Amino acid sequence: MVTDEQVRLMRRRIMEKSTLVAAAAAAGMSERSGRKWKRGPLPKETKKPRDWRTRPDPFATVWQSEVVPLLEADEHRVLEAGTILGELDRRHPGEYAEPQRRTLQRRIRDWRAVHGPEREIFFEQEHIPGREAAFDFTHATELDVTIVGQLFEHLFFVLTLSFSGWTWIALAFGETFEALVAGLQGALWELGAVPAVARHDNLSAATHELKESAGRKLTKRWAAVLDHYDLKSTRINAGEAHENGVAEKSNGDVKKAIAQALVLRGSRDFGSVDDYVAFARDVVDRSCNQPAAKKLAIEREKLRPLPFAPVPSYTTYYPTVRRWSTVRVNGRVYSVPSRLLGHEVEVRQHADVLEVLYRDQLIETMPRLRGSADHRVDYRHVIWSLVRKPGAFARYKYREDLFPSLVFRRAYDALCASRGDRADVEYVRVLHLAASTLECDVESALTQLLERAESFDYASVKAIAAPRTAAVPVLSVGEVDLRPYDALLSGGAR
Repeated sequence: MVTDEQVRLMRRRIMEKSTLVAAAAAAGMSERSGRKWKRGPLPKETKKPRDWRTRPDPFATVWQSEVVPLLEADEHRVLEAGTILGELDRRHPGEYAEPQRRTLQRRIRDWRAVHGPEREIFFEQEHIPGREAAFDFTHATELDVTIVGQLFEHLFFVLTLSFSGWTWIALAFGETFEALVAGLQGALWELGAVPAVARHDNLSAATHELKESAGRKLTKRWAAVLDHYDLKSTRINAGEAHENGVAEKSNGDVKKAIAQALVLRGSRDFGSVDDYVAFARDVVDRSCNQPAAKKLAIEREKLRPLPFAPVPSYTTYYPTVRRWSTVRVNGRVYSVPSRLLGHEVEVRQHADVLEVLYRDQLIETMPRLRGSADHRVDYRHVIWSLVRKPGAFARYKYREDLFPSLVFRRAYDALCASRGDRADVEYVRVLHLAASTLECDVESALTQLLERAESFDYASVKAIAAPRTAAVPVLSVGEVDLRPYDALLSGGAR
C-alpha cells in the first residue's frame, strides 16, 4: 500500500527535475504507481470512512441501558474498561470476558470524547528571560543508588531557570532550612547571577502557618535570605503542585536522566558520596544545561548581579555542655568531648553536619541527626569516665549508642551469655580498647572470636587487637678511644 509520505517524496523529486521513473524508485514504488499518484489527492484523502461493522457488537444489548449510566455517573473519569467489564460479567455471567476488553476501551474512549464530562486543562505559560527560578526538593532514594554497598537515602534540591531551563542540583537529606539555603546559594553562585523571582511551594523550611487566617507566611530567616539577594518570593497554593509546573517537570527530568545514566554506567554503586554527586551533576549538565546554552545566553543579559558575599548556610546555637557531656541542639541531643563540661560552645548546624566550636576553635564535626532520631552519643566522648564506672552501663539512657556496629552488639550478647554479671565490665573495657587504639582492629578481633563460638573476655580481645609489644634489648656501647686516630692524622702512627 502506497503511503502519503511516499507520494510526497515522489512529487518532491519530480519538482527537483527528476524523471518519473527515478522519483518513483526513490520513493519505493513502481513506475505504474508513480503515474497513478503523480497528481491529485494523497492516498489517505481518497479513503472513505467506514460506517459498517465487520463483526457483531458484543455490547449492543447493554451499552445504552447499563454502560452509559455508569459512564454518566463517573464525573471524575475514574472508571476503567476492566472494571466495567468485570461488572458486566457479574451481572451477565459467561457473556463477557477479557478478549472483549479492547473493544470496550475504544467504545468508552469515543463516548467520553463526545458525551463525557469536561476535563481539566493546563495553560501554557510564557516565561520571561531573567524573571523566574523555580525550585523544589525531590526524593531520590528510588534511584536505588548505593554507597559502598549500602542503600543511599537522600533527596535532591533542584533549581531551574524557567525561561532557559538551566538546572542546578544539590544533595540534601531533608527539607531543612539549611539545605534550602545551601541549595539556593549553590545554584546562584554557580550561575553567577540572580533572577527576579523565586518560585517555590509552602515547605515548612521557608514558611509557617498563620493561626488567624489559616494561610502561610514566609519565616523571618527565609525572608532575610531573599532580601539579601533581592529576590521576590512567589508561592503556590497549598496542595496544588501543578502550580509549580517548572519545578515538578524538572524534578522528573533530572531523575529520569540520572536513572538512564545509571543503566549505561552498569552499576549503581559508588565509592563515596562525592563521587555520586559529581556523577549526577555531570548528567544534569549534559542532559539539561548543554541543550539550554543558547537560551541561557539570552537570559544572562536579563539577570542581575550577585551580592558581595553569600549568607551563612547554617544555623548557630550556643548551648552549655551539660554534666552528661551532651548538648541539646534544635531539640536533639549530641555528645561532645568531656573536657568541654560546663562551657558554652558554639554549634553550627549545617544541612548535613554539626560543627562544635569553642572560642572560635573547631573542636568536633559530627553527622546531623535525620528523621525521627533524637540523640547521638559517640562512645569516644564518654568511655573514659564509663570505664571507671562500668556499673553505669546497664541502665545508661543512651546505651544503644554505645554499640558502634552489629559486631559489638553481638559481642556484648555473647559476653552476657558467658560472663553473666561481669559482661558489662568486660564490654566497657573492650569499648575503651576501641577508643584507645583502632575501632576496626577491635571489630576484627571480635569477629574472629565470635566465629570461634568460644567464651572470651577483654583479655582475649586485647591479645588479638593490641598484642603486647616485644621488649627491645638494651645494648651497652663502650666509650670510644680516639687517640690512635688522632695519632694517625698527625703522622705519628707506624
